[in-house]
Amino acid sequence: MRALILSDIHANLEALNAVLDAAADSYDVLWNLGDVVGYGASPNQVIEILRPLAQLNVRGNHDRVCCGLASALGFNPIARAAATWTQGELTEVNRTWLAAVPKGPLHPEGLPGIALAHGSPLNEDQYILTMRDAWAPLQERGTEMTFIGHTHLQGGFCQHNEEWHEVRPHFDTRKGAESWTLSLGDGNRFLINPGSVGQPRDNDWRAAFAIYDADKHEIVFHRVPYDLTAAQGRILMAGLPEKLALRLRDGR
Repeated sequence: MRALILSDIHANLEALNAVLDAAADSYDVLWNLGDVVGYGASPNQVIEILRPLAQLNVRGNHDRVCCGLASALGFNPIARAAATWTQGELTEVNRTWLAAVPKGPLHPEGLPGIALAHGSPLNEDQYILTMRDAWAPLQERGTEMTFIGHTHLQGGFCQHNEEWHEVRPHFDTRKGAESWTLSLGDGNRFLINPGSVGQPRDNDWRAAFAIYDADKHEIVFHRVPYDLTAAQGRILMAGLPEKLALRLRDGR
């Protein structure tokens, strides 16, 4: 069984299409870790592509705000402006679908050792950025593997007995699509972030995703270029804050 794992698409249609093209024929199921919308200018198009493809969806904090389940007052001004615009842009069908997406963690059927969450599996709004952040989820969760998003940073954390390691793929931004394989080994527990499809924040602008192969017991992290100019143009034409377009180029 191979799972394509996506997170933080953030209404970036060009990035999503590039990822799906790159991953074609390489997966059996698709798991979405949330923040399908917010920031980007193609919320309806992204939902309409993802909705029939994903077997499991976890809600993100931007999803929760953009469909009206929570207030945008906790967002910074730019994120709030994007959420307000998205609320007005979503069709009723897509808003209803987004509002029904469940809170994580979720467990794929037949895979009791796997969990899917947006932020921390202990708190959907908590960012897992450091080993200190990862300690409690790895100690308290009974799963071998928890996939998370929210930080827009590809990689994660591993615990083996008393040893702790950070997992951080390294990619050469001068190249095109690239992959990096993590062998899972035995007796390890992981928190793994596939990275952000639509708005990476690790100084690599290319769309990020991961494929989990249960039979090979490995995760392959990927980066793929996309039509950045088109994505930026959509944001500007929609009247969204210019910074949302500029930050895509810098990957932050």
